[in-house]
Amino acid sequence: MSLTCIIVEDELMARKSLQRLCEQQESLDVLSVFDNATAALDFLTEQSVDLIWLDVEMPGLSGFDLLEQLPAIPYVVLTTSKTEYAFDAFQYQVTDYLKKPITLPRFKVAVEKVLELSARNRPEVADGRTEIYIKTDGRYIRLPFDAISYVENTGDYVKIFTSSQTHVVYTTMKSLEEKLGTQFLRVHRSFIVHLGKIVDIEENTLVISNKVIPISRANKSELMSRLNLL
Repeated sequence: MSLTCIIVEDELMARKSLQRLCEQQESLDVLSVFDNATAALDFLTEQSVDLIWLDVEMPGLSGFDLLEQLPAIPYVVLTTSKTEYAFDAFQYQVTDYLKKPITLPRFKVAVEKVLELSARNRPEVADGRTEIYIKTDGRYIRLPFDAISYVENTGDYVKIFTSSQTHVVYTTMKSLEEKLGTQFLRVHRSFIVHLGKIVDIEENTLVISNKVIPISRANKSELMSRLNLL
């Protein structure tokens, strides 16, 4: 499982430190980094995320001001140098509360907490769904799930690979993951695979149609549990 997230932190060193910590976790996909809450609010009105790493004290809008203006609050981990905001954090039902400077072990605890909650609350894909329609050249093309081998993230776009074609679609991995059937699994922040198309698995890679695809540590256990192993 992979979580999309943003970082909202006005202090340069704290922002870079938090970004480095996120980049070390295969389960986190940082979509953007902001040095103020106003810019983050503009982003969040157009794009949904799973998680916000949020500083409390910032010029202009504070972290709590940002949460107050969001129509829906995702998982939130507050980051602050003070402990006096614990009550307010409780009021907004934030997932965790990290005191700066943030250590790697404590950061990992927060990540695991969000992952656990996300897995518990993840909606099941509707049974019977067998296809998806993708927009190409102004028209929608029907693409059966069985025709899809794997999906690769390429920034603002995703590439959907079949045995004979590649379709480039403007969407996010998270959005596509929610629309695909249960025969698909995200094995890496950049790859979703059709489990029935896997040729072999070795260590931290798998092969589909001669394409070697990485498997992240965070997703390997779920992958192995979904396979019919002998």
